[in-house]
Amino acid sequence: MSDILTDVTDGVLTITFNRPDKKNSITRAMYASMADALAQAVEQDAIRVVVFQGHEAIYSAGNDIADFLERPPATADSPVYRFLFGIASFPKPIIAAVCGPAVGIGTTMLMHCDLVYAGDNAAFSLPFVNLGLCPEAASSLLVPQMLGYHRAAEALLLGEPFMAEAALEVGLVNRIVPPTEASNLAQAQARKLAAKPISSLVETKRLMKKGQAQLIQKQMTEEGESFARMLGEPAAREAFTAFMEKRRPDFSRV
Repeated sequence: MSDILTDVTDGVLTITFNRPDKKNSITRAMYASMADALAQAVEQDAIRVVVFQGHEAIYSAGNDIADFLERPPATADSPVYRFLFGIASFPKPIIAAVCGPAVGIGTTMLMHCDLVYAGDNAAFSLPFVNLGLCPEAASSLLVPQMLGYHRAAEALLLGEPFMAEAALEVGLVNRIVPPTEASNLAQAQARKLAAKPISSLVETKRLMKKGQAQLIQKQMTEEGESFARMLGEPAAREAFTAFMEKRRPDFSRV
């Protein structure tokens, strides 16, 4: 069975992370599948809303490290950047149902969703510094805007998880429900949106986002350049080597 499941019902495209044995960690092939699904959804009038979901115990552990190291993203047409630019510029409503850990891109992609419903077991983390890297998906811009600088610094510099209640307080999520109810709530809200005039939905979203749409694209490009450079530096090599060797990294010499 595919690691990314897609289903279109009543105008709602549901994209499901379906790799629970690997904590829904995301491979290049999965990024490509999601990027393609979003690109097709832009063109298909029958798709009016997109829903992202994982499983009740895990949303996504972020990048699959082994797959990531095999062919790191280096250009704008790499699958991960196709997905990131695709979700950031997607014109129709996007909803996410998030239960369990949402690590790295599992959290940053939510910044580009319009509605986010979290299970009470959700845990959000941005461990880029811990991997010797820098933020992506314009999170270095959007996280300070949403959390305020000092909370953003805590999230991005320390990389420690914050729970659903904190995410609700700062506006990252709209509502907290039991994990068994998150997907159903997201689908119910998606059906409400799908019944509304798509032209009004698209124009309202455009107007809300136009003030910094170009800034987000610029920030993502700069982050991508820094990310690619830092991937080859000693800190990242130590972090990834330690991860694969299942030990704590030692950054004292990098």
